[in-house]
Formats: sequence, structure tokens, C-alpha cells
Amino acid sequence: MSVTTTKQLTRAFGLDEIALVPSSLTLDPELVDPSTNIANIQLDVPIFASAMDSVVNPKTAGLIGKLGGAGILNLEGVQTRYENPEDVLNQISSVTKSEYVTLMQDIYQKEPIKDHLIKQRIKEIKDQGVQPVVSSTPQKASRLGPLAAENGAEAFLVQSTVVSTRFKSAHHEKNLNLEEFCSEMTIPVMVGNSTTTDVTLSLMRTGVKGVFIGIGPGAACTTRGVLAIGVPMATAILNAVEARNIHLEETGIYVPIIADGGIVNSGDVCKSLACGADAVMIGSPLAKAIEAPGNGYHWGMATPNAVLPRGSRIEVGTIGSLK
Repeated sequence: MSVTTTKQLTRAFGLDEIALVPSSLTLDPELVDPSTNIANIQLDVPIFASAMDSVVNPKTAGLIGKLGGAGILNLEGVQTRYENPEDVLNQISSVTKSEYVTLMQDIYQKEPIKDHLIKQRIKEIKDQGVQPVVSSTPQKASRLGPLAAENGAEAFLVQSTVVSTRFKSAHHEKNLNLEEFCSEMTIPVMVGNSTTTDVTLSLMRTGVKGVFIGIGPGAACTTRGVLAIGVPMATAILNAVEARNIHLEETGIYVPIIADGGIVNSGDVCKSLACGADAVMIGSPLAKAIEAPGNGYHWGMATPNAVLPRGSRIEVGTIGSLK
């Protein structure tokens, strides 16, 4: 008796499974311009620093901005909960592995997000002559987005592990409608994360100015192990490129793609751009910098989640300056 199945597996590729084939033309580096503009943020180097407490604080956002990239400040992290976040960051980097999750849940749930600290942190970035870019989860976007815009942020990222055009929650009176949110915001809105053509296309149709691509490949992320969700990065980027091309043909509007996750070295940056990404977002390589707030450690923002703690704190060490 034969059995017919409707489920099929499709081969997908990670960045470590592909390489760039040399062309017949060699260019002098002076002829290559890697700069781009995404959501009105000028990037001389096509790199966003991850919106993680171990990577971006106001100081590193300023330094990264001056070096040509952009650091994204997480508005739900320790910078907006604590007057002196350095004390908290020192605690995170000093506890044992067995104490870590409990401490993280306590740190991120004990103190609420404070409006005056949002204003202060954005000002600290702006005072360095850098365009402030900030982020929140969909659950908090309706409140934090307008607040950030009012206080000088120049772009806003709505970011979660997996995002869709509509977000529903039993704990919020007003569920996030991304199209309405984009139209009501006075600053450009970016969104993440996605990996498929259809979802990426639906996100682009809401009016966002950039889509972050990637689920689960980051060094501090355990989403693939915990939730079994993810698409290898090279394929995910190509899926997004297909969506971008369809949207461009339909509307004449080009929506940039940012590869986010699993960018380990400069070769991964090159491969991401060659696949079609306009920029990349990186975390763990920057967490190794002397100036990084994680003190030689790097962790995902889903670790303190009260419902499903995931992610890990990894010791990345300190190898040099951000420059």
C-alpha cells in the first residue's frame, strides 16, 4: 500500500555553506562604495549593531555612528530601566551559569521602563552628533514608538523573533497594526524578523522602510533549538530579495533588506551583501570590543522572558577596540 504525503523538505543554505566566486574584473578598493541609506539613516559602512544590552549603550551607539555604522538601542533593556545600568551589567557578567537566568528575569522584570530614561538615553546619543536609532518589541511599540519620536529618535525598529503584519495580545487593549503604526509614526519604521518571501512581502506592503531578515542563527540565540523555527541565512536573504523585487515592480518603492543573525566574520558580511542584503546587523563580533557594555559577554534579549526563557550568555572575550 502506497502512502502519499503532502509535506516536502526544501534544501536551504546557510552562509557557511556558500562562497563567492571571483569575477573576471578586479576593482581597486577606492572604486568601491559600500555606503547606503536605510530609513533616512546614512551608513558609510553597511552595518547595524544589534539592539542588545551587551552590544549597544549610548556610548557605543555614538562610537559606532562615528565609525560609519549605526547602533540600535533597545528601549526595553537595562538602559531605560536603571539610572546606573553599569552596575546591573557588572552583575550579569559576574554571576555563575546556574544563577544567570534567575538574575536576568529579576533584572528585566523588577524595574519598569522609565519614560525619562528613554528621553535621556536618546539625548546622550544625539549629543555625540549621531542619529539615534531605537527598538522595541511589537507589544510595546504603540507606546514607545511615539515617545521615542517625540524625544529625538530618527528611526524606530519593531523587532521580535518572528514578526507579522498584525500582532494580537490578550494583555493589551490596542493590538499593533503595523500599517497603521507606520502611517501614524513621524519617523521611519523598520521591522524584523522574517525569513520567507510571502511574509517579507506583506511586511513591505505596510510602509516599513527596512526589513530585518533572519531567525535563530545568532551566537546567543537558541530559538531554533527551543522553538524549532528558522531558515538558513543565505536562503532567507534570497527569499527576501524575491519579495523586494516583487514589491519594487508593484509599487516602484525599494525596501532595503538587513541580514540579521549568524554574521560571524567579514566574509559573512560579504556573502550577505552578495546574496542581496543592503546591510547586516551584527552582535557577537561587536560584543568583543573593549568598549562593549557586556564586559566580554553577550546574551540574547529573550533570555529573561517570563513565559519562555531562551537564549544564552556566551563568553566572547575582549579582543580590541570598536574601531
